[in-house]
Amino acid sequence: MVLNMGKLIVTDSSGRSQEYVLDKERVTIGRHPDNDICLNDKAVSGHHAVVITILQDSFLEDLDSTNGTQVNGKPIAKHPLTHGDVITIGRNTLKFEGEKGADDDFEKTMILKPGQFGAAFDAQVNKAAAPAVGSAPAANPAAAPGRPPLGKLRVTSGANAGKELELSKALTTIGKPGVQVAAITRRADGYYIVHVGGDGGGQRPLVNGQPIDVQARKLNHNDTVELVGTKMVFILQP
Repeated sequence: MVLNMGKLIVTDSSGRSQEYVLDKERVTIGRHPDNDICLNDKAVSGHHAVVITILQDSFLEDLDSTNGTQVNGKPIAKHPLTHGDVITIGRNTLKFEGEKGADDDFEKTMILKPGQFGAAFDAQVNKAAAPAVGSAPAANPAAAPGRPPLGKLRVTSGANAGKELELSKALTTIGKPGVQVAAITRRADGYYIVHVGGDGGGQRPLVNGQPIDVQARKLNHNDTVELVGTKMVFILQP
């Protein structure tokens, strides 16, 4: 059941605009007339992209198109849409307008849900976030009786400043696919953060101003984390 009822405002190369309500789970975009949004543009593939809407979330996926799909000027493969995103397909721009009041929600824009982007993506996250071979037994939650104090991230910049995310799960994935993605794992001896994917303009997520290395890095109380332009502080609750 689709509850989001967001819409796309499509503007072609001549400047003509038309609105399309995302009132079903799959809305296809392409040059062929059987698409829900048909773009008469030779730079657009027959079946170019699709918007999938599930409850309050809409996701854009490029369907291996010839010329690619961009969101806010950056090429994407899969991308969670937020209010105000501008999609470029060929010579057309598609502005996404989400449900009023849902556009600045930190968890909607930053937290990636398991299964949201397919098994291959989840496998990449789990592999990157797994404890290194030969690590101390305490790094394995199943092998130690205790759990670390509960941690959380508090946003310190932008419109979402002050919002918090509790890191109560064994694995929390944050960021934007194709831009910057990091995974935070909760182990018996503390919390670790690891870079997972996205080019980020050639930059990795930062901890205390330093790029995350290929190995997982342990987070300490009051460490600062910067990801996709959002600054956060890591807090260990007493």
